[in-house]
Amino acid sequence: MGSQRITVLGECVADAFADPGRAAGPDALSLRVLPGGGPANTAVALARLGTPARFLGRLSGDVFGRLFRDRLLASGVDLTGCVEAAEPSTLAVADVDVHGHASYAFFAEGAADWQWTAAELAAAPLDGTVCLHTGSLALVREPGGRRVEEFLASVRERATVCVDPNVRPLLVPPAAYRERIDRWCALADVLRLSEDDLARLLPGVAPEDACDRWHAAGARLVVVTLGARGALASLDGARVTVPAPPAEVVDTVGAGDSFTAGLLHALAGLGRLGGRLDGLTLDETAASCAYAALVAARTCAVPGADPPWAADLPRPPGRLP
Repeated sequence: MGSQRITVLGECVADAFADPGRAAGPDALSLRVLPGGGPANTAVALARLGTPARFLGRLSGDVFGRLFRDRLLASGVDLTGCVEAAEPSTLAVADVDVHGHASYAFFAEGAADWQWTAAELAAAPLDGTVCLHTGSLALVREPGGRRVEEFLASVRERATVCVDPNVRPLLVPPAAYRERIDRWCALADVLRLSEDDLARLLPGVAPEDACDRWHAAGARLVVVTLGARGALASLDGARVTVPAPPAEVVDTVGAGDSFTAGLLHALAGLGRLGGRLDGLTLDETAASCAYAALVAARTCAVPGADPPWAADLPRPPGRLP
């Protein structure tokens, strides 16, 4: 199954963290900048796990764009589908609380990530792709968001589609996600989201009821990650809850993206990608989510979005020695 490529489309974001270890003086703040962005994090995690991963992004030529390229390439991600963009990179300043949970202030107006054109997407290489994963801001911010939606509709004819809404209310009102989520479900085979996303998309709605709603809209597999409580997976309405492994949390940055990568890596190993999840069982779903939870837990144990490598993990279900 190692030849099955997963293509990831979306943004890169420069995550800036306050760095208390560097003395900046009483009237200055030192920041440590790490390469991030949900889709880029997922591509990095997939490549590190051993799945051939291609990233489709609009990469700026600025200092942050060079940082993104170096990180993606060092992790083994194929960048042949990336666009060299004239616009600046997106910057997010993270505030991490005592529990390791990060909140962000974004600097994203006019950034490269949202400027996809129909011609750029039409030229995107998809050879060997069994799954396209996208979501987050590139799917909802204009002018590129609608074009990415149209691209998904064309890709769906040849590959499994996975979507992670990754709601960012500081940049896009949750109402914009609510307006589009049913369309995304009609295009997606896999919908992966966090309980924070769920609370913003369907306030007060139980995860099980939300799963049923999104199944009715078209998504076959819905996975809601629940932080330290694990994950709820619903396959055509049949459900299983997977516990999270014990983890010492440094921060949760990139944990959801790593979960998505672990899930898709495991599903690829089972031979379930390439179509509409044909033949996928609830037991396989549970095993894949358990592996994904382990990948996420390892990411939480280190600062920033720094997912583990395959050599540091047990084999996922379906993988041969």
